[in-house]
Amino acid sequence: MIPRYTHPDMAAIWTEENRLRTMLRVEVLACEAMAARGEIPAEDLADIQRKADFDLEKVAEYEKTLKHDVIAFLTSVADHVGPAARHIHKGMTSSDVLDTAFAVQLSQAGALILEGVDRVRAATRARALEHRDTPMIGRTHGIYAEPITVGLKLAGWYAELDRGRERLEAAWRGIRFGKISGAVGTYAFIHPEVEEYVCEQLGLSPEPLSTQIVPRDRHAAFFSALALLATSIERFATEIRHLQHSDIGEMSEAFTAGQKGSSAMPHKRNPILTENLTGQARLARGYASVAMDNVALWHERDISHSSAERVIAPDACVTVDFQLRRFERVVEGLVIHGDRMADNLERTRGLYASQRLLLALVERGVSREAGYRLVQRAAARAWDEGIALRTAVEEDAELRSQLGDLALDPLFDPLAFVAHRDRVYRRVFGE
Repeated sequence: MIPRYTHPDMAAIWTEENRLRTMLRVEVLACEAMAARGEIPAEDLADIQRKADFDLEKVAEYEKTLKHDVIAFLTSVADHVGPAARHIHKGMTSSDVLDTAFAVQLSQAGALILEGVDRVRAATRARALEHRDTPMIGRTHGIYAEPITVGLKLAGWYAELDRGRERLEAAWRGIRFGKISGAVGTYAFIHPEVEEYVCEQLGLSPEPLSTQIVPRDRHAAFFSALALLATSIERFATEIRHLQHSDIGEMSEAFTAGQKGSSAMPHKRNPILTENLTGQARLARGYASVAMDNVALWHERDISHSSAERVIAPDACVTVDFQLRRFERVVEGLVIHGDRMADNLERTRGLYASQRLLLALVERGVSREAGYRLVQRAAARAWDEGIALRTAVEEDAELRSQLGDLALDPLFDPLAFVAHRDRVYRRVFGE
């Protein structure tokens, strides 16, 4: 079943109707190129162009007997075309039409996914700009570290999406290659001009040197780019899940009117959308692994890749398309609990300022080792006794004497830690 948030165009790309319709176009274009070379009579080409069609049910019926999908398809086409059908598929092998049509489908799917990435980037950028100055505590190893802003966190997501888009677009260009070169890629019974014409008409490039297939490293790169994109979305989703944790409560998925979080506990508001996104990323990585396995085929080719691709191609593209549409909704509806972020900053008892205290001591001539010992001693007291770090500093005579008359307020200002955020934003978003 196609997930309901997947764009209908993505579902249509992977229907059997579209696959065979694309194969038919490849065959007709090849006939046009051969006719231009004088290899097919003009009247026969006219018949092919006018009558070429197929019947899905007949194709399936023929395949039961023939045990060969392309021959079943060609048999149904011949039923429609009549005598001129003898020119269809001349000098070609099954992979000529299959791989070239597959490239068209992947090209169509890749274009939709790139559009989806752009929508998510736009949504993420808008929220990053909105929360440029919303402070929150940063965490490393799950432990309080130093203040950041919500905007910087989201800007990091945007930058990662940019990298994912670059990888995906490069891989998308890499799979837009077709081949019409015959049984082992030598053009023994078909001229390279036919391949060039077909590919040009389909918006593809001819594979420089095919065997009987387009080399599968191209496809492995595409599915790997999808998997990396899915994994980035998983990282963002996992962060939202962590921050929705009851004991943190700094972000949460939108909870809509009438929504229910648990069949047993009416109070629950679970991060179900981001949990779904996490699971889908696991699928995308699995599809990429299969695409890697498809690279090493026997000699000029075997068909061990074929059955796998019929599963991983639609599934991977549908899964990532679904992820992008779902994550776009999550970002647009993401609830930022600024008050809880402020509370959590307060709960750190100012421990986030330990490095600023250390550097202040260093600037006043204290060795780093001695300064570290003094600040760590005050921090340990704050941890162990549940008091504010500032209190521990003020009550430590040795530490206070080393700081002299230095004002403490600026050392504990959360936004002082992100004073360079404008420069970072320019790097990420441009001017």
